[in-house]
Amino acid sequence: MNTVAGKVLVDFRSEEPIYVQIARQIEELVAEGYLVVGDQLPTVREMAAELSINFNTVARAYRLLDESRIISTQRGRGTYIWEKPSEEAGEALKEATLENLLQKMIKEIESRGYSYQEIMKVLQRLQNEKGLEKEDKQETK
Repeated sequence: MNTVAGKVLVDFRSEEPIYVQIARQIEELVAEGYLVVGDQLPTVREMAAELSINFNTVARAYRLLDESRIISTQRGRGTYIWEKPSEEAGEALKEATLENLLQKMIKEIESRGYSYQEIMKVLQRLQNEKGLEKEDKQETK
């Protein structure tokens, strides 16, 4: 077993998509210093086999890390840690998770017959109510 693949664990019951779990954990391994610039990651197929998941899921995680400039894939040579994760990289992972959750939520709500406009109207109302709650809390301090 590749030592990196042994450090990455997926939770199939989690609401967080598996590809985000993988990307987040690799990012954490870099941040902790377990992986350093120049270290090679397992191939997409090796990682998928170790985790017993579809290789496309690992490819999506690697693509997310590549877009965040944490890794670099060099055709024919492998995938390497490129640089330490930046705040932007962390934000990209966070945004990907939120986007996935919202897509699921919207699909579920639409399947129950609500329109996109109705969804947005309620979200706007909830946001306004949240803003009022924050103001109330600050006034009571």
